[in-house]
Amino acid sequence: MTTTNDPQQPAGPRPSRSSLRLTDDEIWSFVTDAHTAIMTTLRRDGMPITLPLWFACVDRTMYTHTRGKKLRRLARDRRASVLVESGEAWVELKAVHFTGIAEIVDLDQQTLDRVETETARKYDAFRTPATDMPPATALHYATTMRWVRFTPDDRVLTWDNTKIAQATR
Repeated sequence: MTTTNDPQQPAGPRPSRSSLRLTDDEIWSFVTDAHTAIMTTLRRDGMPITLPLWFACVDRTMYTHTRGKKLRRLARDRRASVLVESGEAWVELKAVHFTGIAEIVDLDQQTLDRVETETARKYDAFRTPATDMPPATALHYATTMRWVRFTPDDRVLTWDNTKIAQATR
C-alpha cells in the first residue's frame, strides 16, 4: 500500500490500484454465482449490441441457451465481450469484463448434463413454466433455442471496490 500527503485525499494508507484486481479464483467464484451477465455481440455493420442473459459456468467457460438475432450475429462474427457486475454504492462495485469467442455449439451429453444442472441450480426459481405461457410463446422458446459457449481470452478486466474498504480498516 502507498500513503499520501495530498490534502484532498484521506490521511492514512491507501490501497494500490493492483489490489483492486481479482485473482483467477475470485473471478470465477464471482462469475459462477452471478445472476445475469451482459453480452455484447457485433451487428453486420460493426455496431455493438449489448443484451442481458442468464448463463452457466462449467470449467471456467460460460454457456447460455439463447435464440434470435444474437445467434445470427454470432454465426457471422464470433467475437464478443461479457460483463458481470454487482454493487450499488461505489464501495460495493465489483465487475469482471471478458473478451473472447462466442460460438453456437452442440454439446456432448456429459457437458450438456453439467450445464443444465448448473443452469437449473441458478434459475429454476426464476423461470416461468411453459404451461403459464401462451402456447405460441412456449413453442417458440422450445424450438428456437441453441447453446452458445463463450470462451474468454486472456484480456480480463476486473475490479473490486470492496477491497478498498477492507484495506482501510
